[in-house]
Amino acid sequence: MFTGIIEELGVVTSIIRDSAAAKLTVSASKQFAGTRVGESIAINGACLTVTNLRRNFIEFDISKETLNKTTLGILRIGDKVNLERALLISGRMGGHMVTGHVDGVGEIKNKIVSGRGFVLHISIPSALLRYLVSKGSICVDGVSLTVADVRKALLVVGVVPHTAGATTLGAKDIGDRVNIEVDILSKYIERQLRGEVKGVSEEMMVKAGFFPMGLIEN
Repeated sequence: MFTGIIEELGVVTSIIRDSAAAKLTVSASKQFAGTRVGESIAINGACLTVTNLRRNFIEFDISKETLNKTTLGILRIGDKVNLERALLISGRMGGHMVTGHVDGVGEIKNKIVSGRGFVLHISIPSALLRYLVSKGSICVDGVSLTVADVRKALLVVGVVPHTAGATTLGAKDIGDRVNIEVDILSKYIERQLRGEVKGVSEEMMVKAGFFPMGLIEN
């Protein structure tokens, strides 16, 4: 689980592809010195497992599925990437609940600069539009942002100066592609409303050995 609050910008130092997968190496600062093999790190919002560590270099294996469904497949040596380690239970929930499981790829259609910040208009897969609401949460390349507006097939988000400087979003421009993860809570709510997830009734709780307050006689 992640929060969408980027900890550091890493740099791609190596990416070796074959027909089925890829091996990615990213350089990171001492902030990640305590990282261990087997831990999860979100790279541009995609959750990957650390497979090897060499000083300030972290290695990951990328599956064919991830290469096909995220922007990791178009990374090149020298590219900067957003890095976030998995959330500690004791940590602050500064963004929103992010799984690192990318739902689709969007394309920046417009960038409107305002002072040191800017607004992005991003086209996203139509199947994801139903999960977006104004003032709700969205994850763009691993960055937790607030939905400013939803216009037909366009997602509108504002990027404040701090986020522009601390993440790769500051260097993004029209035509660039970004990873999109919608709010996981919206997916659960949709399934619940469709009846695909059965609710827990008082009767079920009684059968399981629980006694809801409404059924207890004083």
